[in-house]
Amino acid sequence: MTRSRLAPGAGIVTVPGAAPVLRTSGGEFLRIDTGGVTAEALVRRLAGEEAPDEDPQAAELARLVEAFEAGGHAVSAPPRAPLAGRTVNVLGDPLLAGPVARCAGAEGAEVQPITPDRVAELARAVPDHRAEGRVAVVWCLDSPVPEGLWDAADGLPDRRIAWLRCHREGSHSWTEPLAAAPGDVTSRHVRLRRLAATPAHRELAAYWAGHRTPDTGPHPTGASASLIAALLTADLIAWAEAEATGGGGGVGGTGRQSGGLPARRRLRRIDLRDLTFTEHPVLPVPDVAPLPAPAPAGTRSRSDTAGARP
Repeated sequence: MTRSRLAPGAGIVTVPGAAPVLRTSGGEFLRIDTGGVTAEALVRRLAGEEAPDEDPQAAELARLVEAFEAGGHAVSAPPRAPLAGRTVNVLGDPLLAGPVARCAGAEGAEVQPITPDRVAELARAVPDHRAEGRVAVVWCLDSPVPEGLWDAADGLPDRRIAWLRCHREGSHSWTEPLAAAPGDVTSRHVRLRRLAATPAHRELAAYWAGHRTPDTGPHPTGASASLIAALLTADLIAWAEAEATGGGGGVGGTGRQSGGLPARRRLRRIDLRDLTFTEHPVLPVPDVAPLPAPAPAGTRSRSDTAGARP
């Protein structure tokens, strides 16, 4: 018979002279009403030790363990890795793509290299319903984004393929919101929002277009690349959890959120000089209806002639 043990991160604190206390995986302390069960017997049971034969506390102990299981504080099997069953395709500059691949693989993902042409093919392909919510593309750049490079990849969310990316501008790296469904924030939306938010929009647009002096770095170091990879992997985990709980089908699906902004609405700026980062909310940019075609010369629109007499 499979025996339950304390869930990862949970523990029982035995306070001298007082009843035992559960420290949950979230860091809360909860008093335990053990009834007729001794604290020692409960600790032995949830630590996986065998109980003595014909233990008189067995029935009440089993009831107590069931309560732990119902609350998620005890499990009968090790939890799956958070990215198990997901395929993460990684491309870009090796000093960033390499750490991302290692971090995602360590969390259970099947990591595969991919080319820009293959990304464009995925964005054009007929959606594969068997793979929906299970495939992601992560593109990492140690430079500003060249004009048009990510245009095709912005179509990935329409195929229910998660789209995550980062790039560097001088001493700052940016991780953009994960897009996983139609209506999520794409790289185009981020560019438009950033241009709208700064009075230096002409200068920023020129910088992106390549009208700048040669790059002087700083390039990511081992420490900063690991930080960026960890942040991107955390966004992938949030996406996987949202899909697993049925919250990934719309723009509001975010997975477990312990604080701060949801992964699909969060733009991060990482300062490579001191390894600090800030988070900024960003929303998608709605499509705008095209302007009406100009009327031919010598004609008037209906509104121009309203009230006119023959």
